[in-house]
Amino acid sequence: MSAITANGITVQDNRVAAIQMVSGHDIDRNLEEARRLLAQAAGMGARLAVLPENFAVLSTRKMLECGLEESSGHGPIQNFLAEQAAALGLWIVGGSLPISTRPDGSSVPDHVRASCVVFNDQGQQVARYDKIHLFDAMVEDAQGQYRESDTFEPGEDIVVLDTPAGRLGLAICYDLRFPELYRRLVDAGATLVLVPSAWPYPRVEHWQLLPKARAVENLAYVAAVNGVGSFAESELLGRSTVYDPWGTAVASTGDQPDLVTADLNPERVRAVRDEFPALEDRRQP
Repeated sequence: MSAITANGITVQDNRVAAIQMVSGHDIDRNLEEARRLLAQAAGMGARLAVLPENFAVLSTRKMLECGLEESSGHGPIQNFLAEQAAALGLWIVGGSLPISTRPDGSSVPDHVRASCVVFNDQGQQVARYDKIHLFDAMVEDAQGQYRESDTFEPGEDIVVLDTPAGRLGLAICYDLRFPELYRRLVDAGATLVLVPSAWPYPRVEHWQLLPKARAVENLAYVAAVNGVGSFAESELLGRSTVYDPWGTAVASTGDQPDLVTADLNPERVRAVRDEFPALEDRRQP
């Protein structure tokens, strides 16, 4: 199904845009780049656009400071997303941004939450997912150690919602390593899972493997949307990819700033699940 906008652009109901952008330490510049790419996504007929993790503020040092300006449903970054969604008539998934309050409005003491927020095409915030799995790990790159828990408080709840692109489940970056989260999203009806990320080069093989595995085992579309450019002592690898329910890459990017669209087919999800009923064949050991 499609609709014609006032400016003559054909909008495909199931067209999703993955925005792969460089986010530096200047928040205003990051938002200006996001504005340009969101407008480009709308011009390409996308109905829903996804920004990467930390798209507006990449510096860990700025997370707490920036998060203090963002509360549940309000703040400069959330206001920006709401304005763009309404102006472009576009559903927008704000990959992640720091927010200083929990979804119930209570304050997060000495920390913030890494929140993925969703705005509909009227500019209304319709969902918020707080990253459940925090990346505390020793790794073989120039930084050596990551401790997201020093800055962030983990979320507790899964989030699934209806969108023009299908029933959408939300996850963020490190969540990719926890298949039980994706199974819960699918059990709640998800046909598409979005994974905005800030994934670096040293684990490129895992980036190529894990989103595809999550798509195959859950018979769902998975859109893994990554950033590019410098992050701390690492380089984000890009290579954003949309996988179909059979694990086929239907759209992908390289390692430079880019924008790619994919036309999703909810009927394909139903057909694959009917023909290959692995979800129904599950048994408790």
